[in-house]
Amino acid sequence: MTDETPWQRDEVESPCVRVCVVHPEARICTGCLRSIEEITRWSKMSGTERREVMAALPDRAGLLKKRRGGRAARLSRG
Repeated sequence: MTDETPWQRDEVESPCVRVCVVHPEARICTGCLRSIEEITRWSKMSGTERREVMAALPDRAGLLKKRRGGRAARLSRG
């Protein structure tokens, strides 16, 4: 009898949740909390680098403050 288990790669899965919106001030994705550089480099990162990024993600949630005031607030910040 042969082993029918499908082949799987031993690597850290991406935290992407398909909500790809970069926060304008924090400069991180509001879905996965990675920086643009981390998203771009993800496929080339080692497992160790990916684990380091994954470990840092929970602490980044606080960087995403709710934006209030709409267009008027944005213009006043300009």
